Amino acid sequence: MTKKILSTPIKDEDLEDLNVGDVVYLTGHLVTCRDVAHRRLIELKQELPVDVRGGAIFHAGPIVRKKEDGKFEMVSIGPTTSMRMEKFERQFIAETGVKLIVGKGGMGPETTAGCKENKAVHAIFPGGCAVLAATLVEEIERAEWQDLGMPETLWVNRVREFGPLIISIDTKGNNLIEQNKAIFNEKKTSAIDRIKSQVRFIK
Repeated sequence: MTKKILSTPIKDEDLEDLNVGDVVYLTGHLVTCRDVAHRRLIELKQELPVDVRGGAIFHAGPIVRKKEDGKFEMVSIGPTTSMRMEKFERQFIAETGVKLIVGKGGMGPETTAGCKENKAVHAIFPGGCAVLAATLVEEIERAEWQDLGMPETLWVNRVREFGPLIISIDTKGNNLIEQNKAIFNEKKTSAIDRIKSQVRFIK
């Protein structure tokens, strides 16, 4: 199977053939952008200091080391829970033109709608791989909004084949996590009934 690599800037046509469950990798720029940055843009109407049009953001709070030459080095960069950004993401996508959103776990109907309306995708980066992810960061090129503290700073990372990234929301309005929930719920009743029949002696 050919390894699917997205490169920034990402175009609409780069995402058209992607479906939920597909695995992709990212080469180019990946900007960490989480709770407070979303709030500044949406609630405080502050323009992002980084242009992410056609780009990729990562819901992550990294650990970064400052080197003697003044440059930064990525130590650990694990995903944070994407659902925390659910109430902002649809508007964020529309206003910024971001094309790839990466985080931990899935997102809800608002983000799904935003991805369909603006031709964007959400992808899940596996949890527990933060140190490995740091090795895929070739360089931290910029750091914006450092007043927010290390986890909330917008770290502009140059990455090569960053991943694996599992597409959880595609441009067609499909949501992998919601689809899985429906399947699991269909199976739940029969599974519970089976369990009850085996432990009915417990009072």
